[in-house]
Amino acid sequence: MKALLKAARIIAPQSTFHNTQQDVLIENGIIASIGSNLEATENTELIDARGCLLSIGWFDLQAQMRDPGFEHKEDLQTGCKAASAGGFTHVMVMPNTEPAIDSKGMVEYIGRENRFRLVQLFSQAAVTKGTKGQDFTDMVDLHQAGALAFGDGETEKYNSDITLKTLQYLQKVDGLLVTAPQDKYLSMFGQMHEGVQSTLMGTKAIPSISEEICVDRDLKLLEYAGGKIHFSNLSTKEAVEAIRKAKKSGLQVSCDVAANQLHFTDSDLSLFDTRLKVMPPYRSLDDSEALKNGLADGTIDAVVSAHAPHDEESKKLEFDLADFGSANLQTVYPVLAQHLDAETIVEKLAYAPRRILKQEIPEIETGASACLTLFDPAQKWTLNAETNHSKSVYSPFWERELTGKVKAVFNNGFCEQF
Repeated sequence: MKALLKAARIIAPQSTFHNTQQDVLIENGIIASIGSNLEATENTELIDARGCLLSIGWFDLQAQMRDPGFEHKEDLQTGCKAASAGGFTHVMVMPNTEPAIDSKGMVEYIGRENRFRLVQLFSQAAVTKGTKGQDFTDMVDLHQAGALAFGDGETEKYNSDITLKTLQYLQKVDGLLVTAPQDKYLSMFGQMHEGVQSTLMGTKAIPSISEEICVDRDLKLLEYAGGKIHFSNLSTKEAVEAIRKAKKSGLQVSCDVAANQLHFTDSDLSLFDTRLKVMPPYRSLDDSEALKNGLADGTIDAVVSAHAPHDEESKKLEFDLADFGSANLQTVYPVLAQHLDAETIVEKLAYAPRRILKQEIPEIETGASACLTLFDPAQKWTLNAETNHSKSVYSPFWERELTGKVKAVFNNGFCEQF
């Protein structure tokens, strides 16, 4: 495969070409040349990148691929296609499958086709068997099999004792505990954020303290036990402030936020649209602003898709019966383009996730492997049956015009254009 990207503006702070417009020639998965006025030779595909930005490939820290067990909602093939269309070259898959990612065989299943595909899949392996919150998995074996982090994902049920022991156990392998901070009892039967809107709608709600007390508890456990912890999918201003203080005190803590949490608030749920029913719920405008401030000052390290695809039987229901989650992989960039500048987007999607997981950071230099995302901040497009690559149509942006589109991704010797 040979491709020549013409006149792309490179966003790569670690590169000598950062913030310059360059032609980039890719041959056999390698960046063969970077410069001005490069000429395409025979059998070289010419890609017009004028007005486009080029960064290293993006890494999603949180996506549900539903495979195995729930392939009617998504499978690894369609999930990878949606991921690449969203600009991602690497994805960490959540453990909430059937069977759960709680064995070496399951970790190997997720990644076994990586050498044959553009999008590289990695596992967040379960802390407890079957993600049931009871018996521990063999986390050392799972780490050796290739698991990049540990957590029970969206069905997290374990208590403070399991959290404490996991923090202690993972220190043997310098492992990372990923936690989804929601108190299951305070959240029980809740459908949306607790506030004026939930009162107007007469809906059982999920209070902000459901997240906040879990963050406070786990930070105390981290201070006591040592280790490393990553809070996934933050949604409240108080949680952001707690993590800000914890970082200043020197604790090894990191966190992320779902892209859609920057865009939607609880007021958007007034029509009971199940596409907007997610966990954690979209909260108040003050919370949304606090999340943006946390990204700006570095308190929040990364942005995730929080891709949680569902089928019609799970979402085309009364609001209180519908499952939580939405399909988000393809819309992360157009959402972020409305709220963050290009360099911040690249930092939160490409660099920070790899630092959190201690993964090698690709380079945009001559001779480096081509792990690249090309995206156009001005292109308008619509997510619909023609452009959607996920099995799920339950996106809050379905049939809506978006601005900002991924044009091409390169990785592992493969290229896909959109």
